[in-house]
Amino acid sequence: MSIPPGARAAAAPRIPEAVHRRRWAILVVLMFSLLIVVLDNSILNVAVKTIASPAPTGLGATQSQLEWAINAYTLVFAGLLFTAGLLGDRIGRKKVLLFGILLFGTGSALAAMSGSPAQLITWRAVMGFGAAFVMPATLAVLMNVFEREEQPRAIGIWAGSVGVAIAVGPITGGLLLEHFWWGSIFLVNVPVVIVALIAMMLLVPDSRDPNPGRTDPLGVLLSILGLVLLVYGIIRGGQLADFTDPVVLASSIGGLAVLAGFVWHEKRSSHPAIDIGYFREPSFAAAVAAIALVFFALLGVTFFSAFYMQSVRGWSALQSGLMLLPLAASQMIFAPRARLFVDRFGVRATCTAGMLLVAVGLSSFMLFDATTPVWVLCLLFFVQGTGMAHVMTPVTVAVMQSLPREKAGSGSAVNNTFRQVGGALGVAVLGSVLSTVYRRGIEGHLGAVPAGTRQAAGESIEATLGIADRMGPAGAPLIASANDAFLKAMHVTAAGSAAVALLGALVVALFLPGRPAAAPGPEAADGTAATVGDNRPGGRTVQ
Repeated sequence: MSIPPGARAAAAPRIPEAVHRRRWAILVVLMFSLLIVVLDNSILNVAVKTIASPAPTGLGATQSQLEWAINAYTLVFAGLLFTAGLLGDRIGRKKVLLFGILLFGTGSALAAMSGSPAQLITWRAVMGFGAAFVMPATLAVLMNVFEREEQPRAIGIWAGSVGVAIAVGPITGGLLLEHFWWGSIFLVNVPVVIVALIAMMLLVPDSRDPNPGRTDPLGVLLSILGLVLLVYGIIRGGQLADFTDPVVLASSIGGLAVLAGFVWHEKRSSHPAIDIGYFREPSFAAAVAAIALVFFALLGVTFFSAFYMQSVRGWSALQSGLMLLPLAASQMIFAPRARLFVDRFGVRATCTAGMLLVAVGLSSFMLFDATTPVWVLCLLFFVQGTGMAHVMTPVTVAVMQSLPREKAGSGSAVNNTFRQVGGALGVAVLGSVLSTVYRRGIEGHLGAVPAGTRQAAGESIEATLGIADRMGPAGAPLIASANDAFLKAMHVTAAGSAAVALLGALVVALFLPGRPAAAPGPEAADGTAATVGDNRPGGRTVQ
């Protein structure tokens, strides 16, 4: 839908001058808050070996306990994102942000002091609870301190910080583990949280929907229950490498059914938590689908590339983390500048090209072996990050500018919920493919392994290599077989992740808007306003 030219002309700035002057300082505070929340979603991955070690080095955690230490955060985080965004619109985004960052910091300190795996899992869930209130609030605040013409640039910086955090997590974890005990990966959050809290109280203005209407408790309850069931099913299916397991099916199908009930309720409610009508607009639906698909591919490849670099190549956690610097660098360089490509070529062309670059980066893993030059890996990570930067910024702008500024929390919640569910699916589905293909490839090479440990040895390349080490010189052939089996499994998984990226390219090519026929006014500088609406008084939003 297009916006009448007069609507834009009549719109007046709504941002108070005092807030406008400090908008970039506010963005820096929001970025740091977002950085530690996203970073903590990946930092634990590099510490699993240490935490699995017996005390006092670690906690002696089992494989299942380690998985839940990671997944407890994801499960609570994803389940509460939507609700947290709605609360921000209703009671104030600054209040929600302060609550979330304080709870996250408290959970981090307690996680660092955990005396058992059960305690660690509990405090990780608390951290996920706090993070769910931080992430949507950062984007909602951003939309309320920047005028529309500056929002694409600010969102580009915001989106770039997400990509940087994903890459920096393993580096930070590796550095800390080389010099301190395992709890340092959580304790490092505490001083950052303290600084962020002080800066927020001094700089960040509060904002909320002035007319929030009646509450929708049933809709909120259905959204939490549906998301938790769905994400639990995804996680459990990935753990078992079996999505036909009765518990997995019951949870996943139950979650989808509850979410269908949520949609049915929202369409008929006189005071819905979110207007489902937005999803009828192809550009809005395609934007949130693109967010889910690009994070499905990204987190899936981040998952298996860590094993490739540490298990097959033999690099340390720090060295493996440093290999992701090109991915972070390309995000920092291109995410804030993606709007320039949108201005020139349009949203559709920019996002399609970005998705194709992501697919190229992912498919290149099909050619990797144990001796692939380091510079090739760096180049491909840079290409992949460049592609992501040209997808995440335009689609996030499209989602956020589709909604009135008063509903920024709801828009951010939708954006981040699809991001989180897509990422969880990527790790679970691609991890399951990797595990299944690896098991089939290694089964025929376990003849020399003692019968009592043969099944455990085939569960993962880490398990195989651990048993091979204990076998001494006799385990050398098993190490070579494990590397070969993993590389074949990685090639299959890379093909699957590239196919998902190609599907994303098709979705955005078909449904995102093209280049505007007429030169847009200053408020449509991102190239999307003509199709996704105006969030200022006098403008119009898609219904």
